[in-house]
Amino acid sequence: MTRISHMTLEVCVESFEDALIAAENGADRIEYCSALAVGGLTPTPGALARMRDIPVPCFAMIRPRPGDFVYSAGELETMTREIALARDAGAQGVVFGACKADGSLDGEALKLLCDAAGGLAKTLHRAFDITPDAFAALETAVELGFDRILTSGQQPTAEEGCTLIADLIARAGGRIIILPGSGVTAANASTLRAKTGASQLHASCKKIAGAGAGEEGRVATDAKAVRALRRAMDH
Repeated sequence: MTRISHMTLEVCVESFEDALIAAENGADRIEYCSALAVGGLTPTPGALARMRDIPVPCFAMIRPRPGDFVYSAGELETMTREIALARDAGAQGVVFGACKADGSLDGEALKLLCDAAGGLAKTLHRAFDITPDAFAALETAVELGFDRILTSGQQPTAEEGCTLIADLIARAGGRIIILPGSGVTAANASTLRAKTGASQLHASCKKIAGAGAGEEGRVATDAKAVRALRRAMDH
């Protein structure tokens, strides 16, 4: 397998401060979210407004609520408005997904969102991982104009799903980027690189920060974890 000289590291964060930490410690790109504890939601307007001060490209999560990815017409309208806010704030890309009740991709809803995104880069998030036919979903994503698919290979972690990830990369044939994510750390980055041939990795590099009165700690970016992952990806 051809050696990749530089793997792109995307780190998902839930605050402006964490985005700076990730960028300063080796992230090439930020997936900008709120509420990572529930899988990531659309950043707040205040967080979006600070995006231009982040020194690496930022892709904004577009997800209006936790839970499933079956969206009503009203929710899709909210998502198109969130895409517009992200564009105006300086996002270079957006991250979203939508499914039908049976788990298959909702092509109609996704086309609406892709049209709203226009020239922004578009990532299909891990809604892909609940689809009943990964290869059919891959073709749908290509047809809709997505630039990349974030996936754990339909397993709990990308390391467990590396066989399917490798197959998806082969089937994609360069038409779309397959971005392995979930459980990606310095300890398994070289394994994922060798077994899948991926050119990019997605990680949270998270820790639990201090809790407030009566509250659990928040998800925060661990600078040491980002640096360690960056080193592992570069060797």
